[in-house]
Amino acid sequence: MHVSLRSGVYADSVKLMQVSKAVGARDGVTAVLVAMATPLNLELAAGMGLAPDEDAKPDQLLVALRAVDDAELAAAVTAVEVALTAREERGSADAIPPRTVGFALAEEAETPLAVVSVPGPYAVAEAMDAVAAGRSVLVFSDGVPVEHEVALKAAAHEAGVLVMGPDCGTAIVGGVALGFANVVRPGPVGLVAASGTGAQQVSCLLDMAGVGVSHVLGTGGRDLSAAVGGRATLDALAMLDADDATERVLLVSKPPAPEVAQEVGRTAAGLATPFSSAALSPDSPDLTAAVEALLQDMGADVPTWPSRPGADREVPEGAVLKGFYSGGTLADEAMLVAAPVLGDVRSNTPLKPELDLGADFGAAGHVVVDFGDDALTVGRAHPMIDPTLRLEAIAGLAASGEPAVLLLDVVLGYGADPDPAGALVPAIRDLPFPVVVGLVGTEGDPQGWSRQADALAAAGAHVFASNSAATRFAVDLIGA
Repeated sequence: MHVSLRSGVYADSVKLMQVSKAVGARDGVTAVLVAMATPLNLELAAGMGLAPDEDAKPDQLLVALRAVDDAELAAAVTAVEVALTAREERGSADAIPPRTVGFALAEEAETPLAVVSVPGPYAVAEAMDAVAAGRSVLVFSDGVPVEHEVALKAAAHEAGVLVMGPDCGTAIVGGVALGFANVVRPGPVGLVAASGTGAQQVSCLLDMAGVGVSHVLGTGGRDLSAAVGGRATLDALAMLDADDATERVLLVSKPPAPEVAQEVGRTAAGLATPFSSAALSPDSPDLTAAVEALLQDMGADVPTWPSRPGADREVPEGAVLKGFYSGGTLADEAMLVAAPVLGDVRSNTPLKPELDLGADFGAAGHVVVDFGDDALTVGRAHPMIDPTLRLEAIAGLAASGEPAVLLLDVVLGYGADPDPAGALVPAIRDLPFPVVVGLVGTEGDPQGWSRQADALAAAGAHVFASNSAATRFAVDLIGA
């Protein structure tokens, strides 16, 4: 076993995930974790029996390995060193890349949009550079203080530009996909989305119905909170209303603050472009239903959404719902659909404060975990890229013996795992209870909806293109 902490060494979470996967695939290596020493990663290391003996700090690099013998261990440590020190080709020495957004925009006068993806506390400085240069900006970073978000969006409004984010994972602007967007056809529907995976679900269902999108303008998950007040949503609505390619506007979000929802409603009522809402709430818990209503209003046919039958596994007596999600909005939707039937559903992102799960992902009863929550992505890649935490939870559920129906989301598209089914199949193939998957994506995505659906179904999962349909199927299996 080798466990070390290194100071003065940094690599981003995606790079470290790639190093861990490559070294873990070596013969003779039985466990590996190469990650920044955040509390979450230290907890994961402890669960693997690879916790460091000394106190660790989040800015240190943790290298933890177990191998079958000393020779394999030494070779694995060397492989880590080689992978960490490898450098990508950056072009000639004459082409020195700009070090800030401000310098980059000064050199690229025609660039209309900047993308910021740096640790949250530093994101506002780079985003403000873009706003000051009169450019819209997508802030992919999470962990941005809310007061920074309010100041940034106020400045953007004054400058007549749009701030998408912070924590904006999905956007499509003028046909260009940003973040975790999917390959969808162009069309007349403009989305304003305070939700990344919600926007992906809606745009993919529209694509399956033969209807495309003009733009998908993400606003960040907190935009419709009372603290932020819907600042970016209101600006995005005005921009889509003025866009010739947009004939319908659809709002997609998690449950908004009531007073902000009212303000958005008043603004929407004054738009020249027809407006509808897919904002989740106890009264409207279903993104698929919102898409179907929009299609009917447009005079378009509502298709039969694709699905794949899985293995006919017996539902254990007393089975409970276990939802392990990578998308926060999809997790919220699952809870909103399931709770009226099953009763209380506990979560790390609960619908009610008293149902907070904390970090006890193995808790008994009905549970939905959002593994994409900010608290679980500090120093780690998003679960749509790195499935490690979710795979650990599935293994823990299987080992617990608790009777269950397992509900999962799998989200395809640019930036996501190139083969999410490949990682999930070994974890779900031999489970003794039913597995249900909401598979969000299109045939045009790099992973291919049908290819992923067929692989998951062959491993025994029941697969649905609609997350709400998957949730209802899982609830029906429980017998409620």
